[in-house]
Amino acid sequence: MADGVRISFTDVAKMYDLRVVFQSVSGEAAPGEVLVITGPNGSGKSTLLTILCGLLRPTRGAVQYIMNGREIEREAWRHNIGVVAPSMSVYEELDGMENLRFFAQIRGLDRDDVRCHECLTLVGLDAERRTPVRGYSTGMAQRLKIAQALLHDPPVLLLDEPGSNLDAAGREWLHDYVTGLLAVGKTIVVATNDPNEVQWGQNHVALAG
Repeated sequence: MADGVRISFTDVAKMYDLRVVFQSVSGEAAPGEVLVITGPNGSGKSTLLTILCGLLRPTRGAVQYIMNGREIEREAWRHNIGVVAPSMSVYEELDGMENLRFFAQIRGLDRDDVRCHECLTLVGLDAERRTPVRGYSTGMAQRLKIAQALLHDPPVLLLDEPGSNLDAAGREWLHDYVTGLLAVGKTIVVATNDPNEVQWGQNHVALAG
């Protein structure tokens, strides 16, 4: 099995014009571990996660993805990452299976129905259900977001408030699933203030706000 992907970030800062979101933030997310990012609302948790997934460049500092001792080029990060975030959208006019087929095509998976079915089942959704997503509960929609992040079996998962909108059973499932992913060497970064999710972390980064 490959060594997995390690994320290292050093002295990372982000500013918008003259407003400092955060500065001099460093941390590491290793295979088989959870790095938890905490901080008050507005402290930049989601911004830091967006920087770590390569969609936003930091004002200062460096982010590295390392596999088998070699740095992964920034252009290839997206092949190694699955992201769950409140800002993500699913297509409300499509059902769950149709959503995953679309995202599979985007990722070059050739509408792999077997994998789409598997991911829906993993998150506790009925792959045969043909209800458009507009008819889903908020918890079901959150599970669908998690399913699309798992489609390409990425070595890294970046999770922004992953338990939001999930009921108690859903949060328990999420905890058990994350624990299982760690056992097979996945690297997981979670931005959260949920006390239960904070306890997942072997490493923590606290943003001051």
